[in-house]
Amino acid sequence: MSDEQQVIDITLEQVTDYEFRVRFDDTAIPDLLTDETPPLGQGAGPNPSRMLAAAVANCLSASLLFALRKYKNQPGSLGARARATLERNEKGRWRVVRIAVELSLSNVETDLSHLDRALAQFEDFCIVTESVRQGVPVDVSVRDATGTLLHKAATG
Repeated sequence: MSDEQQVIDITLEQVTDYEFRVRFDDTAIPDLLTDETPPLGQGAGPNPSRMLAAAVANCLSASLLFALRKYKNQPGSLGARARATLERNEKGRWRVVRIAVELSLSNVETDLSHLDRALAQFEDFCIVTESVRQGVPVDVSVRDATGTLLHKAATG
């Protein structure tokens, strides 16, 4: 396979009603159980909207970690909080209309070298966020261990 394209295969199998087993093909990753929330499903696992928010938050966290380490920083543990906002469209169907992610560093700003450079580029490293942003606005903020806002970006 070329460096120009990669393929990720995932297989879903219905367990019962709206509950599905997700298999991450060609990996040793354990299967994941997904389900819709009540009253449609039983809430036995995350639903697709929650997984979308988790994927964006996880990708941004990993991208920030990569960007900080690129400048030889040793960041402590990172935390993230994501909020997906759903609204009904003109046909009355629920749609994810915005995702907001707040990343939290366990370091203070002065402990991290070239922080301005890392913050200026980390979002661009995130495959999922930049893909989702083509259809859904994604807001991102980064705070240090004291709660100081270090970065804020809004789209749409």
